[in-house]
Amino acid sequence: MTSPSDTIVPDSEHRGLVARLPGRLRGLALLARLDRPIGWWLLFWPGAWGVALAGGAFQRWPLILWLLVGSIAMRGAGCVYNDIVDRDLDAKVARTAARPIPAGLISVRGAWLWLVALSLVGLVVLLQLHLLAAGVALASLAPVAAYPFMKRITWWPQAWLGLVFSWAALVGWSETAGDLSAPLWWLYAGSIAWVIGYDTIYALQDREDDALIGVRSSALALGGRVRGGVAGFYTAAVLLWGMAIWTVRPDPLALAALLPAAVHLLWQVATLRPDDGAGALHRFRSNRFTGFLLFLGFLVVGNS
Repeated sequence: MTSPSDTIVPDSEHRGLVARLPGRLRGLALLARLDRPIGWWLLFWPGAWGVALAGGAFQRWPLILWLLVGSIAMRGAGCVYNDIVDRDLDAKVARTAARPIPAGLISVRGAWLWLVALSLVGLVVLLQLHLLAAGVALASLAPVAAYPFMKRITWWPQAWLGLVFSWAALVGWSETAGDLSAPLWWLYAGSIAWVIGYDTIYALQDREDDALIGVRSSALALGGRVRGGVAGFYTAAVLLWGMAIWTVRPDPLALAALLPAAVHLLWQVATLRPDDGAGALHRFRSNRFTGFLLFLGFLVVGNS
């Protein structure tokens, strides 16, 4: 007989807590990845950076909280949509076969209803924004809808994920500054490079299964050059973030705000072992701390 813990994916951060939930509630929690908060942290931080770099971290603190709520809801909605699209592929991969739809915890119809409910929470957040930022937020729906199909048509679905998971930077900056000026685009580009780097690390867990079923990823594309590739993307991210800071405050001392995050990214690369799935997952998850360090740096620059 299958136990509740057997239907929880191996990389869940809260297996014991989620296992205690009744079957259907457990399925909904797992479907929205509520057991893995790292996803909404990674979606949230670029939005918080945009607010901080635009100088609104203190005055606009309610906006940062709304961005957090929106990140939790929309990350959940995106995961539900992804699992609906990928349900056949998920059943063939060891790490994802226990997801709620292939495991039979939630029907496809139930998943669509849950997607609508989460999207309504996102709508509440959208209504808190001014017209420019609301339009920017709505524009994210097209790339979000396209993302699940990218792994079927390109070796670099991580680049598309970068576009999607960095989008909150556009929302946070435009809502705070009221424009779409140059610092925002440097910030956004840096976030994209960061996402490609950390999601390549995440994809190391699935390389064998992905190769068997024909799913593409940057980890497979890079092959034995994964560490060098991740180092390159992280380096690009730091340089692009430096340009974002320079366009706000052209002072060499301001660039020092990036140093703590840069050191943390260097640690990830230096200690990464591509064949160590558990180690790769740990380094991937540590990017929530990278996001926090960058937020502190952008806060200092934006309010100086």
